[in-house]
Amino acid sequence: MAVPKVPVLFMKPATALANPHPSPTPVPRFHVSDDCCDYESELCVVIGKTCKDVSEADALSYVLGYTASNDISHRDTQFEQSQWGFSKGFDDSCPIGPTLVSTKLIPDPAKLHIKGFKNGKKLQDCGIEDLIFNVAKCVSFLSRATTLEPGTIILTGTPAGVGFGYDPKEYLRDGDEFAVEVSPHVGTLYNVIKDVKLY
Repeated sequence: MAVPKVPVLFMKPATALANPHPSPTPVPRFHVSDDCCDYESELCVVIGKTCKDVSEADALSYVLGYTASNDISHRDTQFEQSQWGFSKGFDDSCPIGPTLVSTKLIPDPAKLHIKGFKNGKKLQDCGIEDLIFNVAKCVSFLSRATTLEPGTIILTGTPAGVGFGYDPKEYLRDGDEFAVEVSPHVGTLYNVIKDVKLY
């Protein structure tokens, strides 16, 4: 796709949030039959104080800390619509964690590195400095028209290596474990996929 001129945004409902392992990540029935459940390793930014119309220079001072996230996506539904909120907002489809690391330890998120592993196989590997829009830009841009309350989370996007891009596809299926590693300091988010039709 062409590089966008502004961040591409969509919102997730609170019901999309999920815990890290050992809580399983359920896959809706139609996810299972369509076989298009994909992973996206992402940095998760947590807002610490009310943020409205802030500059890029000040944006990081509104961030409480960082954690890991997996933006699990139903690709068939995503690509049949022009807006992605529905396809990326299913219940329990967005695990985050397991730690929240203060900005005092990570003053520059661009120095972080993210990797994604499916059943131990490394499929994503990229530095956060490769973001099209850095964390400060994302926070500033969002705050221009939307008040970001404390506890708001922002997912920054995923690097190359999602399951859709492989041949054959590297989609998630029942029993698969996916791990998102953000280093240094943040650690690894583990999730095990559970097909709801099987339980």
